[in-house]
Amino acid sequence: MKDLTDPRWIKLKGLLFLLIGVSSTALLLAMHFDALTSMLLVIAIWSFCRAYYFAFYVIEKYVDGRYRFSGLGSFGIYLWQTRSAQTCAPTQVASDITTNDEPPA
Repeated sequence: MKDLTDPRWIKLKGLLFLLIGVSSTALLLAMHFDALTSMLLVIAIWSFCRAYYFAFYVIEKYVDGRYRFSGLGSFGIYLWQTRSAQTCAPTQVASDITTNDEPPA
């Protein structure tokens, strides 16, 4: 699949994600409106946003500067490779693991 590069389509994609989120939240609260449901929904949305931020920004900036992501699938593969490498070679640190197809320098 080709990367999305046109700023108009990127903005439209972001707007559609926002619309989906707002619509599903409104429908959920319309079906089950109470304080507990509202509070749990806010906590769930907040924690998923933090997990997404952690999976990409925190790992790239503070854990492994060579890690480049292309989605949640690539993050799962990164975690699996890191775990496998640590199990096989306990002396190897996570920063020594390459996650892309480029040969080591």
